[in-house]
Amino acid sequence: MKEETHNKLKEIKQSFRLLMNGPTSQSMKDKGIAYKINWGVPFIALKQQAEEYGKDYELAIELWKEDIRECKILATMIMPAEKMLPEIVDVWMESVRTQEMAELIAFNLLQNVEFAPVLAYQWIASDDNLYQITGYSILGRLFMKGQEPNERGINEFLDQAAVALQGDNMGVKHAAANCAQRFAQLGIVYERMAKSALKDLIEFF
Repeated sequence: MKEETHNKLKEIKQSFRLLMNGPTSQSMKDKGIAYKINWGVPFIALKQQAEEYGKDYELAIELWKEDIRECKILATMIMPAEKMLPEIVDVWMESVRTQEMAELIAFNLLQNVEFAPVLAYQWIASDDNLYQITGYSILGRLFMKGQEPNERGINEFLDQAAVALQGDNMGVKHAAANCAQRFAQLGIVYERMAKSALKDLIEFF
């Protein structure tokens, strides 16, 4: 690790002590959100830090290696999307252990990589709940940006969403329902397809 990166990492880890929110940290522990260290630092404070440091590939890689909630969140914010290669995505996803992190890595980073649709469709078909949540979160963001799926994508999404909405994992159901709402907002034709395929499973607003 370069000395400059090492110093930044040390500086960031020390700063978390000052930003610590005990009640938030305890509340997450009580809900079973387990990290080696969780300072309960508010999202807004991490966003400000990310803006100060800017995009930094080396620092993001080192931050992600730490089993510290705030380090991982910051890593998703400062990693340049164009340098996030598929093999790095695989390594990072292996250590995603919470719904919060699944949603944040999708929102902060993975929706912006050029192979985002490939990841999303692959992961919504996964047996792993956290991969599914990440996949639906990415897809929902792409739909929000107005990216329309092709016919195969439409069929695959509606089939997988129907399965997810009948499953028993609340996180996956919530992610799939949100994604279906975004899909329906792509236009009247999409809305009709979603209502037809998922009519008994979700209330569309």
